[in-house]
Amino acid sequence: MNKYIINGGNPLNGRVDISGAKNAAVAILPAALLVHGVCRIDNVPNISDVNLWLSILQHMGAVVRRLGDYEVEIDSTNIQKIAPPCELMRKMRASYYLVGAMLGRFGWAEAGLPGGCDFGERPIDQHIKGFRALGAEVSVKNGSIIATTEDGIRSGHVYFDKRTVGATINVMIAAACAPGQTVIENANKEPHIVDVANFLNSMGADIRGAGTDLIKIRGRKLHGGTYSIIPDQIEAGTFIAAVAATGGDVIINNIIPKHLECITTKFAELGVDFSEGDEYIRVTRPLDRKLRATHVTALPYPGYPTDMQPQIASCLCIAEGTSILTDGVYDNRFRYVDELRRMGADITVDGKTAIIRCVNELTGANISACDLRAGVAMIIAGLCARGRTEIDNISHIERGYQDIVEKFRRIGADITKVEIPDDTDAAEVG
Repeated sequence: MNKYIINGGNPLNGRVDISGAKNAAVAILPAALLVHGVCRIDNVPNISDVNLWLSILQHMGAVVRRLGDYEVEIDSTNIQKIAPPCELMRKMRASYYLVGAMLGRFGWAEAGLPGGCDFGERPIDQHIKGFRALGAEVSVKNGSIIATTEDGIRSGHVYFDKRTVGATINVMIAAACAPGQTVIENANKEPHIVDVANFLNSMGADIRGAGTDLIKIRGRKLHGGTYSIIPDQIEAGTFIAAVAATGGDVIINNIIPKHLECITTKFAELGVDFSEGDEYIRVTRPLDRKLRATHVTALPYPGYPTDMQPQIASCLCIAEGTSILTDGVYDNRFRYVDELRRMGADITVDGKTAIIRCVNELTGANISACDLRAGVAMIIAGLCARGRTEIDNISHIERGYQDIVEKFRRIGADITKVEIPDDTDAAEVG
């Protein structure tokens, strides 16, 4: 069993480099199935979710080559029309992107329902609505999504009943090669949606309007090409939250400042200072400045991201006053609150809203990462807490964060990854 050991109380200072966007990568990799030829993808984060996707693609007949730690080459020319292994699909919350990719390539798909993080069910009703608008018959049986067509996917008109990142991307992937024009209305606007569209366009697709609520797609056959994934907005935001919690002065490199405005605006309300350049942002919180309470509502982009909701919660625990934190995207994303309470946090949850009252300090405790973003929120809490914090279930964190321990160590955090054998004492491994 692996866990993180943190000795809190150190301010963070230095520089940190942000990896490629996890949320873009887990959609771009299955979308590579549509490409007839070789696509080379750079700035791919070296995380467990990416490795799962590469294993799934190889199982289906794609030729996958790693050209370096962060670059892969995928040749889907001879991809097979087979269902991927359920045991792999159930490990990811983004497994449904394979349905859109297989429908676009074969006019048929079968894939396991989303697994991964446990913060409630991930609805697929809008995905199904979109696929049906493109001519597919869709059913859910024995834990899998099954979609079929008579003569392949066709173009269509899709209006989402509610805003949804996953369905926007999935229908866009499915329709990229469909004859005619597909129109998606009430689409989400997140940066990684734009990135998936740009990837497909670089392979010969004709997708216009990504980043707005109206996307138009003219289907084309895709060819090989090269592409570089955007920097990870949420990883950058996580380090912003860490500096806010501990105090310090950190330059965050390899970012797109525009993508971070929805995050920096809210942290500025807490009392964090920012300055930026073309590809970096400097985050400062003087040690003698207390954080201020604020109200936060997680909403679709350009609102404050739901994937940054647990991280700011850790900061609000020590912000002077009473804060109100609401998640307008998911119904049950406060399962991590019990872990923060173990550290002395004063939090009351009512449905989709948490009321967070300031405490003088958090104290170290044995806690657990219950999902990906909640896991890094526990790291942030441990970094600003007094004493020693131990975090288990860290595989959740490593699904989406590359070299997270080493990156924090480089900027002054006292954090270590240890392996705890069943029958011996803890032994340091990183």
